[in-house]
Order: sequence, then C-alpha cells, then structure tokens
Amino acid sequence: MSDQTDAVVDRYGRFARDEAPGRSALYEEWARGIAEDRRVAALIARIRDTRRQPPLVFAVSRLLGAPESGFASWAEWVRAHIEDLVVGCESRSIQTNEPLRCAALLPALSAVDGPIALLEVGASAGLCLYPDRYSYRYETPDGVVAVDPAGGESPVLLRASWRGNMPRLRLPEVVWRAGIDLNPLDPRDAATRRWLTALVWPGESGRAERIERALDIAAADPPLLRAGDAADGAIGELAALAPTGATLVVTTPGVLAHVPRARRGLVIDAARAAGTWITLDDPGLHDGWNAPIDPATWPAGRFALSRDGEVLAAVDPLGGFVEWRADAAASAS
Repeated sequence: MSDQTDAVVDRYGRFARDEAPGRSALYEEWARGIAEDRRVAALIARIRDTRRQPPLVFAVSRLLGAPESGFASWAEWVRAHIEDLVVGCESRSIQTNEPLRCAALLPALSAVDGPIALLEVGASAGLCLYPDRYSYRYETPDGVVAVDPAGGESPVLLRASWRGNMPRLRLPEVVWRAGIDLNPLDPRDAATRRWLTALVWPGESGRAERIERALDIAAADPPLLRAGDAADGAIGELAALAPTGATLVVTTPGVLAHVPRARRGLVIDAARAAGTWITLDDPGLHDGWNAPIDPATWPAGRFALSRDGEVLAAVDPLGGFVEWRADAAASAS
C-alpha cells in the first residue's frame, strides 16, 4: 500500500502544481491537501489506479454529497464515506462532454461537402454531435465573427478567441448523428445531467449552464448512441448505418488520450477507413499526422486540430481558442 500511497501523493501533487491552477482553486486546494496528508492519500489509494484520476475522484465525491469547501471539510467527508467513494469511482469514468469543442471543430467541418453523417468516438451524451444547432462568436483582433443557425441565435452560444487567417466558416448540414462510447449516456436522463455537470470543475464559470442547454438540444432530438470499443470494429459497424448520399465524418475530439497507446492506431485507421477523420489531440499523443509536429514551434498546452491527418490549427483542448495554421503549412509544403 505504501507504493500506492506514494503514487497518489505524486499524482495529486502534479495535479495541484500543473493542472488545477487557473481552472479551479478548490480542486487545487484538495489535491495539494492529499499530496501533503499521507493518511488521506492512503484512503485514495484504495481506489483502483485507473479510477483515481483527480477530476474523477473529486467529481464523484461531489456527486455523493461532499462539501464544496476547504480541504479539511472534504477530507473529513472522505474519511466517513471512503467505501462509497471507492464504489462510485469504480462505476464511473471521465466523460468530458464539452460542447465548446465544436468551436474548434467547426473550421474543419466547414470545408467538408455536405450533407454530413456525423459519427463521434467517445461521444458520452453526444453534445459534440450538434455543431449545426449551436451559435458561435469568434473574437478576432478585428472584431467578432458570428455564425448562427438559419433560425437565429441558439440557446447554446459558444465563444472562442481566434488568431491567424480565418477560412470561410459555415454550419454543416448534419443529417445523421451517431456516437460510440464504452458507456454512452442518455441526454434525456436526469442522472446524465447530474453527472456531466458534476464533471465541471468548481470555478469554471458558465460551463455547467452551457452543458445543460446543450443537453436540452440533444434530449429533444437524441442521437444514435452505441456502446462499443472503437478499436474493435465498432466504428465500421456503426458507419454502415449512415445514410447513403451523405459524407461520413468521424470525429475523435480529445478521446484518444483515454485509449491505450498500443490501440490508438487501430482507432485512427478505422476512422480514416470509414470516412473523413477530424480530431483534436495533443501533438505528441500519436503518429496520425501527415507530417511530424515540431514541439519547438508548437504552443504549449494547445491541441492540434486536423482533418485526415492534415494539421489545420492549434486549439485550446476544450475549444476556447483557435490559432489557424493551415495557411502556413500550405506555404511550407
């Protein structure tokens, strides 16, 4: 158990130092407290290592009623409810369903000839399957660029900063929406709403409300969601159900990090074989890029947006920033 406790101290210390600052002061305090209190760290070590990521443990604890207050109060709750926390973490996984990622996906989708059949890997409740139902406001140095559905501004308004040239942006014509997930969530289910909002870190202003409004859109017109492993043929099986005459687009926004490295290539190959592949990933996550990404020139903390392996932009992992790079790549080739 000592080795497991050491692993918890190390992991939560890194989270407090590198990941929580600027996003959640409360999660930073909780993580630092665990890293400095080996008795609490030993309790967290009772959770299986693949189920004790700080955001998962913290979200499950809040879902189960832990107080959103200082570390001392939270640690007292953990000591009283550790068995419930272990069971809760075992039955859950991080399913970040952030509709704002559509603000990063839209530039790649805009260039795909429609109508589009959209298939997402790691879809959770499918909130990134509605890029045509959301409104966008891109803040550029020259002003705000607005993109809205034909019926007017959507209740889900996605705001992102933009740098670099801007290609023509348009909402895709999505005629079919489907998703694969190891544990798909029903957007009509109240339990889904509670879990997805619990995954929002305390201090992330406006994010829970955005997710709730996107859930309303998804619940009114649910996508086709299937449980399955994308590395084991699920992409091809679901793609076979797409309507003829539609361009199939397979998206993997942020999900490949949760796929074991040895199996990521299988998912990428299946996505490319099925149709157009669009992804948001850390540049070092896989070798699916058409050309190597130079870490020396890549902005820290940014994911790569690519279409069929061609890198188009550096983006915020959750979609709040887009730096268009496709023009520079074209000039260099």
